Formats: sequence, C-alpha cells, structure tokens
Amino acid sequence: MTTVPDITLVPADVPGGHHTDSTPSPSGERQALIERWAQRHGIDAARWLAEAEDLADAVAAEITPDNTLDTYKKSWRVWTRFCAATGLPESEGSRGALVAFVAWMLREGRQNGKGYAPNSAGTHLAAVVTGLRERGTSVSGDDQAEARKALGGLEVKLLQAGERRGRGQAVGADIAGLYAVARSCPDTLAGLRDKALVLTGFHYASRSQDPAGLQNGDVALHPRGLVIAVLTGKTKHSVRNAKITYADDPEICPVRAYTAYRERLVAEHGPKWADPSTPAFVGIDRHGHITGGLAPDSVTRAVKRISARAGVPISWTGHSLRIGLASTGRKKRKDAIAIADQGGWARHSRSMLGYMQREDGWDDNASAGLT
Repeated sequence: MTTVPDITLVPADVPGGHHTDSTPSPSGERQALIERWAQRHGIDAARWLAEAEDLADAVAAEITPDNTLDTYKKSWRVWTRFCAATGLPESEGSRGALVAFVAWMLREGRQNGKGYAPNSAGTHLAAVVTGLRERGTSVSGDDQAEARKALGGLEVKLLQAGERRGRGQAVGADIAGLYAVARSCPDTLAGLRDKALVLTGFHYASRSQDPAGLQNGDVALHPRGLVIAVLTGKTKHSVRNAKITYADDPEICPVRAYTAYRERLVAEHGPKWADPSTPAFVGIDRHGHITGGLAPDSVTRAVKRISARAGVPISWTGHSLRIGLASTGRKKRKDAIAIADQGGWARHSRSMLGYMQREDGWDDNASAGLT
C-alpha cells in the first residue's frame, strides 16, 4: 500500500559541514548545487534544502507506478545495446548520441534486428533521458528536443515510403459487440464472470489493471447501480469512484451481470467469497476451480478470448473497453467532461479526445453540413 514517505534524512555534505562514511555522498551535480545554496543562503539553509531534495527523490520513487519502473528498466537495456553496438559511452547523453539513438532504434533497434515503431522509440527515448539524469548525466532540454525533432522527421520519411509500424490503436468496443458478448457467454460461473468483466469494464472505461486490482469490497451495490472504487489508476484523475447505472435492457446490464456472477460464485464456492477482501474477478480453470485473482495480462487475454468467442469482426484487446466508452459516449452525445470523469481522464485529455474522434470520418466531419 502506498503511503506518504516519512523519512529522516541525513544532511548532505556542505562546505564546512561534517560528512561521515555512513552518509551517502551526493552526486557531483547535486553537490555543486548544494555549494551554491551554501554561498547564497548559508550552511544551515543549504542542509535543509539538500534534505528537501532527498525527500523529493523519495516521494518520486514512492509514487512512480510499477509499470513505469518496468519501462525504465526495459528502455535502459535498449540504450545499453545501442551503446554496445556503436561504441558510445553509456554515461553520455549528448545531442548527437540521442539523435543517433533514435535513428538506430528505427533502423535496427529491436532484438530481432528490425526497427521499432516510432511510438515505441519515443517511449524509450523519454525513459533513457530520465535514466541518464538519475545516473548523474546532464541532458539539456534542447538536446532532447533535437532528438524528438529527428524522430518526428524520420517518422514522416517512413510514412512517405509507405511503411507503417506498430499495431496501431486497439479497436474500440461497441454496443453491438456487447450484445454479441452477452449472448455468447455460457450459463456457467466462468461465463457469468466473462460477461460481468466486459460489461462493467466498458461502463467505467477500464484498463487491464483496473479489474485485476479490484477487491469485492471495492464494488458496492447502490439503489441506482454500482459504485466501483478504482484504486489502480496512474494519475489523480484515474483514481476514482465510477458510478454504473442499471441499463434499460437487462441483457447487457452491467449491474445485473455483476450481481449474478457474484451470487453464483458464493453459491458454488462458499460464503468466504462474500468477504470484501476477496478478488472482485477470480480466475477459473477449465475444471471450474478457482485459481485466485486475475493479473492484468490475464484480463487482456480474457477480453481477447471473450470477444473472439462472440465473433466480433476484430478481436478486442485490454484497452478496447476503455476506448469504447469514449467513442460510444461521443456518438451518444454525452458531455466530454462527464466522459472524462467516468473514465478517469483529465478533462480535455488528448488521448480521450483521440478516442472520441475515431469514427469513420463521415458523421464526425468538420465539413459536413456546411453547404
């Protein structure tokens, strides 16, 4: 459980201060900053400012999501492969090195010798800049911007050559697909779980980690529907209480689907599954045995399998339910702020607006009806 760090920090070494062997020595860049503080404000103030910097580092480490840390590690491995292939030092983040890194990633950076998609290359670039700075290497904003500019230009060259890389955005779930899913789920505990997973996930724009992180106590029945406490979000906007109302059509009602699934779970496997601390969505093997909670990858695979069984034209991914709420809400003329609040986006989020504009270009067309 994430808590606000309560840390007693040893003051960093400052001119005229005492530094012991047990006190970690600050990096050269940090030490130079402390010395400037000491000259401007005095030794005592410099000590307090140094402690505040250490506390800021501790808070940043505490609030950084695990998947972000995994990305940093993966990206740093890409950087070390680049440096080994080119003979450049790992500890330098110059303009030339970053531009060369971008070009290498697009040309041959993947493990199989093929080039990365531009979006992936951009993610690795940002993470590597963070990694370099954490290791004491100064990377200027201008140098990083130059690498970004090179990446954008090379992406245009790839498009002009007719080369589109990456999987592209996942297809969004839609109402017709929800009906197909509901009708294809068998009348078993696993089938009821699948139906509840998709119908509720669509209505609160779930990411794969959201249903995986839910406990039974996070889902509360209300006279008007369900209230789902989403605690696995990556931002202050995505941590929310999402309200899901009863649907007009019981066939695709998320509230009824979730209630039926939980009632069957308790009836078949005992009252212990009514405990608030149990997983909201459980894993079920082919013999009907409960295997515990679902992991995010399990949710992604489940959504893909469920949609394939339903025969939707293009199989959904773990992100399809999230896209579906935004695009369907836009089509139904829901207010953009209401969509953002329900799905846990920042208001006027660029990603949300992108999902909302993913129609075929005819109905949502700036030139339609002008003449």
